[in-house]
Amino acid sequence: EEEPPLGLDSFVEEATAAPSAGFRLTVVRREPAVRLQHGVSGLEPLAWSEDHRVSVSTARSIAVLEQLSDVHSGGQEMVIHRTAVPAPSAACLLKVGPKKEVAECKEKFASSADPTVSQTFMLDRVFNPEGKSLPPMRGFKYSSWSPLGCDANGRCLLAALTMDNRLTIHANLNRLQWVQLVDLTEIYGERLYEASYKLSKADTPRGELGDFSEFQRRHSMQTPVRMEWSGICTTQQVKHNNECRDVGSVLLAVLFENSNIAVWQFQLPFLGKESITSCNTIESGINSPSVLSWWDYEHNNRKMSGLIVGSDFGPVKILPVNLKAVKGYFTLRQPVVLWQEMDQLPVHSIKCIPLYHPYQKCSCSLVVAARGAYVFWCLLLISKAGLNVHNSHVTGLHSLPIVSLTADKQNGTVYTCSSDGKVRQLIPIFTDVALKFEHQLIKLSEVFGSVRTHGIAVSPCGAYLAIITTEGMTNGLHPVNKNYQVQFVTLKTFEEAAAQLLESSVQNLFRQVDLTDLVRWKILKDKHIPQFLQEALDKKIESCGSTYFWRFKLFLLRILYQSMQKAPSEVMWRPSHEDAKILISDSPGMGSTEDDQEEGTSKQASKQSLCDTGKGTDVDDTADDSLHQSSDVGGREPMEEKLLEIQAQIEAVEMHLTREHMKRVLGEVYLHTWITENTSIPTRGVCDFLMSDDGYDDRTARVLIGHILKKMNKQTFPEHCSLCKEILPFTDRKQAVCSNGHIWLRCFLTYQSCQSLEYRRCLLHDSIARHPTPEDPEWIKRLLQGPCTFCDSPVF
Repeated sequence: EEEPPLGLDSFVEEATAAPSAGFRLTVVRREPAVRLQHGVSGLEPLAWSEDHRVSVSTARSIAVLEQLSDVHSGGQEMVIHRTAVPAPSAACLLKVGPKKEVAECKEKFASSADPTVSQTFMLDRVFNPEGKSLPPMRGFKYSSWSPLGCDANGRCLLAALTMDNRLTIHANLNRLQWVQLVDLTEIYGERLYEASYKLSKADTPRGELGDFSEFQRRHSMQTPVRMEWSGICTTQQVKHNNECRDVGSVLLAVLFENSNIAVWQFQLPFLGKESITSCNTIESGINSPSVLSWWDYEHNNRKMSGLIVGSDFGPVKILPVNLKAVKGYFTLRQPVVLWQEMDQLPVHSIKCIPLYHPYQKCSCSLVVAARGAYVFWCLLLISKAGLNVHNSHVTGLHSLPIVSLTADKQNGTVYTCSSDGKVRQLIPIFTDVALKFEHQLIKLSEVFGSVRTHGIAVSPCGAYLAIITTEGMTNGLHPVNKNYQVQFVTLKTFEEAAAQLLESSVQNLFRQVDLTDLVRWKILKDKHIPQFLQEALDKKIESCGSTYFWRFKLFLLRILYQSMQKAPSEVMWRPSHEDAKILISDSPGMGSTEDDQEEGTSKQASKQSLCDTGKGTDVDDTADDSLHQSSDVGGREPMEEKLLEIQAQIEAVEMHLTREHMKRVLGEVYLHTWITENTSIPTRGVCDFLMSDDGYDDRTARVLIGHILKKMNKQTFPEHCSLCKEILPFTDRKQAVCSNGHIWLRCFLTYQSCQSLEYRRCLLHDSIARHPTPEDPEWIKRLLQGPCTFCDSPVF
């Protein structure tokens, strides 16, 4: 069903949808505000990835802000790790023919006597990206994050489109530096050149490059407008022995200026050019395309996929995408028109949200798009009659055009903003047939003062809203200088975040960092864990015993421990001049009293304990240092006793998680080894460590250990120190010490001692892991791909 175009009646009807009392939203400012070094660029400069990294497109680079829920920091501010993807220094020249011929054609068009040719050529920055007399085209036009699990570390890839139309894919493999994996613009240009700029063999040959229209056509078919990632899908790969194995893959759709869409298929993990599986081109048939988005729909365990394309002239439609090699996917038979009116309202942004229809008792798909100052929505659901389409517009939201649109895909809430600092929250409410929207206004002026907004993005779990702001008008005057900042406000309360973490279907703390950060902030402020959260978590642990709830409990205890720590009296990195005083007093020729020496010694000891506390990354070491710092001669204070109690609880939870992972490792050893087979895993040491505690009575573990010892047939296969060849006993889960005092840290994934100079570390510095080697079998490599057993963070 399609409603008539926008008119006065629809404006009045939609504008009366005021927010109800149950949907009142109070936003709270969250520090810190991150200042950008350069002004933002592009139409949608802000994007938030599934692994909690915010990308901001600027005139010189893409600023990447990674949110961390740091358990070793006692500060109440958000912990943000900042990196950047620099813009290329060289201009991007699209490949439209041989270099010599292209240079001749450019000179011919620039000196043409026809002003429609010469002026069009000279002013078009696609033809002249270097600019010459014009300002250089530096900066980024758009950036898009892939789903989680696409790079070598199992995290998100970043696709970046520069202002001079270079499309590249980047990965952050070592956390400190971004690496360009592939230049898709160059590869696509080579493919078009080899095909003589024809999309299929049946195409008729076009004109020569010297024809200005052909020169424009070859450029427009390589000029990207937008690009978007699909979800991760599974394909089948045939091995040498004719066996089939499932391989993960991801699609990247690139919309070009001439309305063509190139669909790239990449094998996962994406490592570079060798991971490109295929590239197919689709003709959309839409004039002046402006934006695209993936459409995913699941009905009766059948998945359908397509591409939603919007135009500068107004139409929106879904194009079928043929996914023959992808398991479980079906495609549309023909394009579906969502909005066909050429009303000159450009489609600025499109989001697709999967929902469940409570009245129709089936899954449905909500498509929202920003068109001028309005929000176009379309509800798609499949019934016995076929694909039903309900569409309309939400009006009366903004007095200025919408500059950014974002959506929380978990509950379907949509957020829009205009440049005057006003943000709207739209909550879909289902009716018998379609839906309506409850919306309310969020005035950023009440939170930040007078500001102008340039983009918004919502966090993956809907806890935060990131906003790009500059100074607004003061006393009717515009600011002299613009300072671009990324600011954060909360969208959920602590109670909502805690409830969502307890009922989460993901059961992974790293994938819910925005929710855990809200919980961390609350505990650091109140210095205690709320009683309702403790009781609910204990019930969850008793009822199901999932290790996720044990990790959540460990997270709460660590934050509580940090909240009770005494803040250092001085900055850790700042040098102290007290050492100089001690040296002068101890130097010959200078007298000193015992009181002065005692005072200097105590100051030095205090400073040393502070430095040790700041440097230590192990929770136990930090706890010991802080306890020595706060101890008194007369006995322990109540706060110190509380810290010791929390530290004991932390050690107990860590030991439980360690034992559960040891059981999993021993299960893998039992399933994948033969009798008396030696592996890199210290199997006998892990068995002895589990059985050494008389208080640990786990029947499953004892039965498993009995089967493994029977299979080992009295063999021990001990580890040996690489320096002195002595045996390394398994007496500690964190490190191995030989009889000569050589200390090696243990891999927390396989419990093998890491006897090398290079190893990987957890994102929050909880544990270390060794690198996989070519000699490792597949099951050990799978173990080494796992996240941290304490905090679910990836390992680098």
